[in-house]
Amino acid sequence: MANDERMIQGYARALFSVAEAEGSLDEVEDQLYQFAKTVEREGGLREALMDPQLPSDRKRAVLQALLGGRASPHAVALLEFVIDRGRGKDLPRIIDALVRLAAERQRRAVAEVRAAVPLHEEHRRRLAEALGTATGKDVELHVVVDPSVIGGVVARVGDQVFDGTIRRKLQLAREQLVRTG
Repeated sequence: MANDERMIQGYARALFSVAEAEGSLDEVEDQLYQFAKTVEREGGLREALMDPQLPSDRKRAVLQALLGGRASPHAVALLEFVIDRGRGKDLPRIIDALVRLAAERQRRAVAEVRAAVPLHEEHRRRLAEALGTATGKDVELHVVVDPSVIGGVVARVGDQVFDGTIRRKLQLAREQLVRTG
């Protein structure tokens, strides 16, 4: 394992241990995951958190402004810890490793689900069941609202991708027409 990967795993284990000891692992894991996806999507935020010239207290102020009343104090404190150590650029990878650790601990798989709109609880439950049947594992959903998904959902469980989007269905229909035409 390369030094960089060892560092990522070390931070992930530290965050996991703190969240688990605080009794807030599920809540913190979900909030950190959502924040990491936001960082990946929002270039300005990513640059601010990575900027070595920007002092840590300013980066913490950005976190407080974004998450102050919306995320648990544990999640915010763990993010501040990573930022204070100058690891803002590694935040998405650290959190992905944390999510994998939590899934392994609970013998489940994590599915990243992209949908155009937030999914209702019943839809989430049915989707988790279907993905569980397909993968043979208990599946925890992490839903990311992605406007580029026009309709339906795309789910990634490990290396498997389940594409139930309207775009994919149209593509399959077009291929069928070409074959039969």
